[in-house]
Amino acid sequence: MSGLVNGQWVNGEIAAEEIKNGAFHRQTTTFRETDITPQAGRYQLFVSYLCPWASRTLIFRKLKALESVISLSIAEPRIGEQGWEFNTPQDVGERIAPIHYLHQLYTASDAHYTGKVSVPVLWDRQEGRIVNNESADIIRILNSAFDGLTGNTLDFYPPALREDIDTWNALIYDNINNGVYKTGFAKTQHHYDQAVVALFDTLDKVETQLATHHYITGDTLTEADWRLFVTLVRFDTAYHGAFKCNIRRLEDYPHLSNYLRELYQWPGVSDTVNLEHIKIGYYSILWLNPTGIVPQGPHIDLERPHNRAGVGR
Repeated sequence: MSGLVNGQWVNGEIAAEEIKNGAFHRQTTTFRETDITPQAGRYQLFVSYLCPWASRTLIFRKLKALESVISLSIAEPRIGEQGWEFNTPQDVGERIAPIHYLHQLYTASDAHYTGKVSVPVLWDRQEGRIVNNESADIIRILNSAFDGLTGNTLDFYPPALREDIDTWNALIYDNINNGVYKTGFAKTQHHYDQAVVALFDTLDKVETQLATHHYITGDTLTEADWRLFVTLVRFDTAYHGAFKCNIRRLEDYPHLSNYLRELYQWPGVSDTVNLEHIKIGYYSILWLNPTGIVPQGPHIDLERPHNRAGVGR
């Protein structure tokens, strides 16, 4: 497996625990604290532009105007022999020395940690430990915990819509967000076929929803939209080719493709997306692409106008 075993780095393909009988099963995250002390400069976010889960947190940091509150460290797009790495040493506070590899945060938090080393990580610089490494938790933290410091009261998880948001999140996570990985990492034809059909059936369902609803839950932009966005923005660039998610392109869906462009053009969001890092990162997974050749295309114009203005309104 690739990750830490009793605090020691072991390099491999993907965590052995994530492949069962030829199917991909995502390993659960470990650090799940959500009760934080909202102090400017105390927390640091570790991400990669490659990773969709990390991308969620980048978007929320931007939309909630937290750039001056939470510092940021961005990993290299290619995952190296020791996992996520940084091209310059990262200052992580006074409790531990600057780090080169993400796994150093994990062992600083738990010297005997065993498991996958993943981004995003919300790090407490004051206490020298990981607070949370689950993106779903981190975006909820960013959504409201620092409002008293910034005065930014945008709410992407409003109480009146939470049941609807949670329902869509569950469907989108299983069949789309994680569905592309279940498709790309499948080790048998059966599990590939099962995953890719579920993926495109769900994309079809979302396409139908967006034909009459401006956003996933209606007229309100919520976390369900941003959780979906991070997969959509990687779809034609990476998943269609590298992960064999190729029944259709996202560009072949009129509502989804216009919706993608609307969200990408939302103020500040394009700053959180690096298509070159995404392409390099996915095509450098050597057990999927042994030559390591990164394709020139596709050329995707996310800046061109969308036609979402009147949909559902």
